[in-house]
Amino acid sequence: MRALGRYDRWLIGANVVLTAAAAVTHYVSTGRVAPFMVSALALAALAALVGRSVDGLGDRLGSGATGVLQSALGNIPELLFGIFALRQGLVGVVQAALVGSILSNVLLVLGTAMVVGGLRNGTQRFAAEGPRMVSLLLLLSVAVLIVPTLTAHLHVPATNHEGVLSDIASVVLLVVFALAVPASLQRAEPAPVLERPVGTTPPVAATPPAAVRATDPASAGATGGTIAAAIAGDNARWPLWLALTLLAASGAAAAFVSDWFVAALTPALSALHISQAFAGFVIVAIAGNAVENVVGIQLAARNRIDYALSVTLQSPVQIALAVAPLLVLISPALGTHFTLVFPPLEVVAMGLTALIAVVVVFDGESTWVEGACLTGLYAVVATAFWWG
Repeated sequence: MRALGRYDRWLIGANVVLTAAAAVTHYVSTGRVAPFMVSALALAALAALVGRSVDGLGDRLGSGATGVLQSALGNIPELLFGIFALRQGLVGVVQAALVGSILSNVLLVLGTAMVVGGLRNGTQRFAAEGPRMVSLLLLLSVAVLIVPTLTAHLHVPATNHEGVLSDIASVVLLVVFALAVPASLQRAEPAPVLERPVGTTPPVAATPPAAVRATDPASAGATGGTIAAAIAGDNARWPLWLALTLLAASGAAAAFVSDWFVAALTPALSALHISQAFAGFVIVAIAGNAVENVVGIQLAARNRIDYALSVTLQSPVQIALAVAPLLVLISPALGTHFTLVFPPLEVVAMGLTALIAVVVVFDGESTWVEGACLTGLYAVVATAFWWG
């Protein structure tokens, strides 16, 4: 395993330990809380390994093709959680988790990154063209997600047809996502590589910040995965067999761990007296995006706000364009009918967040005050979900 650096070995070891621990807590009586906590940690670790495995293919496939793979596979844990949760009839948890993933990335993670980066580096400037396009795409996709909810509550002629409307909206979103793939193959540029490992100052980038143009959802994953590896100071080229083996193994393990996580969810929430809405909005959403969250904050601290924006804004776009529509379309096979009719509070919060994303990136500058406002808004919205 000479191709594996320190970060890779640590990540694989953590996945083996946490997945084994999740299996033990699931099959052996260890109380109602331990299986939930351990499986959540294992799910976050597996998400990291999936991204790193796809990144290991990047040298051979190029940044565009790697981005396509990352877009398809990077949200495997969230998608699998949604599938198993819908099988258990936990529709409210799935809805809250989807909305929570969007809000946590745009408000909590980006806000924290801007606070850390601003306090450490002062006002941070970035090339606004790419982030503007991504944020506008997020706004448009969220607008499509909101339409079925509006028809359900405004008593228009389409009322009582929200299921059909949700199916049509899901197909449209997936078509938009598919149309972005060829563009990613043509426009995606190689991701920057930090030349010094963590713990050294100052970090040096092989390409200037303005060179990053992650303007579509399919190209974002490659950027995020490569940055994650670069931050760890681990740029070793993986053998093809190793990348494919770990990708398959982490994907299979994510299926089992997602099932265990869903099975442990209801007993743990009952023991901890936590509502399903809060669990989905905060716990599930943050666990599913844990790695991207940490990477985004680390990049902002290193004054790489361009890269931090790429990592944090692309994940919610993928949730809106791919994960949510897929869950709608496959839900009948799971014994339920999941629609895009969300509770009013979730719809308002999601719409405001998409609008705020456009405003924040439009001027090409980032300050810690803006970040504090974002995190403050997330805290208030998350508190509103505490009671259900």
